[in-house]
Amino acid sequence: MSRAGLPLHRRTISVTAHEEEGGGEISVEAELRDERPWEEPPGGVVHRMTLTVRIRLDDMVITAADADMRTFPHAECPRITAAFDGLVGLGVTAGYNRAIQERFRGVSGCTHLYELARALGPAVVQAAISAGALRRAADGEPVHNPRATAGVLNSCHIWAPDGVGLRKLDAGWRPGTGPRPVPELGTFESPGDA
Repeated sequence: MSRAGLPLHRRTISVTAHEEEGGGEISVEAELRDERPWEEPPGGVVHRMTLTVRIRLDDMVITAADADMRTFPHAECPRITAAFDGLVGLGVTAGYNRAIQERFRGVSGCTHLYELARALGPAVVQAAISAGALRRAADGEPVHNPRATAGVLNSCHIWAPDGVGLRKLDAGWRPGTGPRPVPELGTFESPGDA
């Protein structure tokens, strides 16, 4: 491929998670930014929107939600932000993607805030796993918790029921230890295991 000049478009989605005081909840903010690098002034921003949720870790239910449009193309765009209060009460568990599609896709929402709601799901799961690991480390316990693995089962080819992730766990690997990327399975197996 050959590229000429400045990019036509740049979309950046970032997600940041923080633990709330008391440790029972996390807040997660997703931001979407669309830019036209060629536009004057340089790097013209077309969209800049955030979607922030608070999640109760015990059951992964959204307890608060706030959509904010900071840069948008039409004066009427922000009128839809209140619709995203409908995230409150949803569990970030199986069925989350279907639920947000039913509530916010198409004319019932905003395509950009919907994209942020989609991005929040997997990021919330990762943040919850990190919160658990951080809590265990602070308590002087091993960072790995076999129960935490349940949140990633069937999420990708590594965590398939017969995937290499579970086989690495069985062979002695503990998440949060050692280098990244995690070495291949053979590194953890003794010569008699193969």
